[in-house]
Amino acid sequence: MQKPARSKGETETMKAKTDEYGFEIYEENEFPLAYLITVRTFGTWLHGDERHSVDRCENGIYGTPDIPPNEKLLETMKSELKQPAVILNKLQRKTIESAIKQLCEKRKYYLQAINVRTNHVHVVVSAQAKPERIADAFKAFSTKKLREENLFSKELQIWSRGRSRRYLWKPLHVELAIDYVLYGQGDLPFQIKD
Repeated sequence: MQKPARSKGETETMKAKTDEYGFEIYEENEFPLAYLITVRTFGTWLHGDERHSVDRCENGIYGTPDIPPNEKLLETMKSELKQPAVILNKLQRKTIESAIKQLCEKRKYYLQAINVRTNHVHVVVSAQAKPERIADAFKAFSTKKLREENLFSKELQIWSRGRSRRYLWKPLHVELAIDYVLYGQGDLPFQIKD
């Protein structure tokens, strides 16, 4: 994906603050340089899964242990699904990518990378907004476009609850996230190592 040219205003707002010696001060910026946002389709990553999971309560807090693999829990979660898991086909994936690009353009977000997979979407985006609002907007606008194109019925839930968001404070972190989104979709999760 070719990066679009940034306007002067975008470039100035995305620069990190510096101290009197010219070193960047990341902790004092209200917003990071970018976010790595991931949203998953419905029913594709359940509690008990071998990849571990987090819940909305005690396991969802940074630094707390996650929910380990548990075959019995996974089977219970599968049996309680009210619809089949959502796996995106090529046309649905293309529609989602187009919708996210449209929304970024409309809201003046700087889209740095996007990869729509069969069961999740990764986006690296720079914006003067909270990542939860951005992710929720991505899901809502994508859902609207999918339904307008008659690619999903109104009865089906497309997305899982919640979203994953990583704050990318340093240029290296942004580069690593872009590389991961575009080229690193293997078995290893995204990790930042300074």
